[in-house]
Amino acid sequence: MTLKVARFCRSTALILGIAASTAIAAQTVSDSEVPSTANLNLPQNLQIFGKADPNVRKPTAIVNGYVITRTDVDHRFNLFVALNELQLTAEEQDRLRLQVLRLLTDETIQIQQARSSEVVIPPDQIERSYASIANRYGRTPAQMNEWLRDVGSSDRSFKRQIEGELAWQRLIQRTITPFTNVGDEEVNSIIQRLEASKGAEEFHLREIYLSATPERSGEVFRAMQQMIQQMQQGRPFEYFAQLSEATTRAQGGDLGWLRAPMLPAQLAQAAQEMQVGQVAGPIEVPGGFSILYLVDKRQVLMADPRDARLSLRQITVRFPEGITQAQAQARVAQFDRVLKATPGCGAVSKAAEELGAEVVDNDAVRARDLPPQLQDIVLELQVGQATPPFGSPDEGVRALVLCGRDDPQTANAPSADQIRNGIEEQRTNLRSQRLLRDLRRDAIVEYR
Repeated sequence: MTLKVARFCRSTALILGIAASTAIAAQTVSDSEVPSTANLNLPQNLQIFGKADPNVRKPTAIVNGYVITRTDVDHRFNLFVALNELQLTAEEQDRLRLQVLRLLTDETIQIQQARSSEVVIPPDQIERSYASIANRYGRTPAQMNEWLRDVGSSDRSFKRQIEGELAWQRLIQRTITPFTNVGDEEVNSIIQRLEASKGAEEFHLREIYLSATPERSGEVFRAMQQMIQQMQQGRPFEYFAQLSEATTRAQGGDLGWLRAPMLPAQLAQAAQEMQVGQVAGPIEVPGGFSILYLVDKRQVLMADPRDARLSLRQITVRFPEGITQAQAQARVAQFDRVLKATPGCGAVSKAAEELGAEVVDNDAVRARDLPPQLQDIVLELQVGQATPPFGSPDEGVRALVLCGRDDPQTANAPSADQIRNGIEEQRTNLRSQRLLRDLRRDAIVEYR
């Protein structure tokens, strides 16, 4: 299944994704202390008569002794919904809450591992990060606190999130990054392979991955189908990427540039069949399902035609309000006839007078910045030629006339440092993912 999504997706403003929950401190009493209930004579095996207060928040999960409450889930859920301006059905809310709980569980495990390795984020660093985020929203920390309360979240929850993200990053930097080395021989080998594969196609991909046991495969597949349907309705890919179980969720699911042989067979086939700006999935992969978004594609060490700088004249005819379909079709036909009879850019102004049209010039348009549907059409034009008419009943009909074109220079091979940094980053991500998987396996998690 494929569909078009916006080239430039709106990103959410969470630091690196949905993160950890609010801490609840455990208190212990030494044998030498007298319990405060000593004079109450309470029975050891008591029975509660009547119903508990429904307003009292109960634990949702206990992760290695750390309590994640329904309040924690609500705060992170409400923040996520507010930042993305979502309108969710009851079913969508339930599904998102489950995803939030899973991610809170993961990040609680990450925080615990960081603390066990004596990785502690100073409170003043958390406060500085919080103030920086508030500033990006055009708010002071106090205003941010108020806004969080208004949307049903809290600064305590958000600061806990900041602590979790920073602690995990620092843990990876301490325990994985220093031991991820790439030698000169390996870098030189990659440069040689790049030269040998000159002209091969590469894909810039984003991925959403959700694990699925045999028992949950149907549920996960349907959930991902609904994700795609909501993308079709305009929801940004990054919104769903933050629910991904891959480590790339912190980067909006970004996999970077890859050639088909570097991908699992199922994903490679999908990537080769996709057009830029398309989404494909759900695709069954080992351990679960993936959704792919093709951001861009190129040929190795070859100049990309879509980097060409174009000089364009846009001619637009507006439709009057209340125009019928037949009248609009007749207007488009007239527009097309006049356009085909227009001999180059110099005659566009005269054609516009005849049509009662508007003309806009742009002398520095990158082909890749055009809508995907127009890119190939424009790149096949000769100077002086025009695209077919395009538009909508609301916005009118328009066309682009090509007045000039500067083709890109031949692409240069990446430097040795760029290659080394890329490999180190990839290996660090893989090892951090393995670490998280091991921590999940060893964790004691009780759901309530």
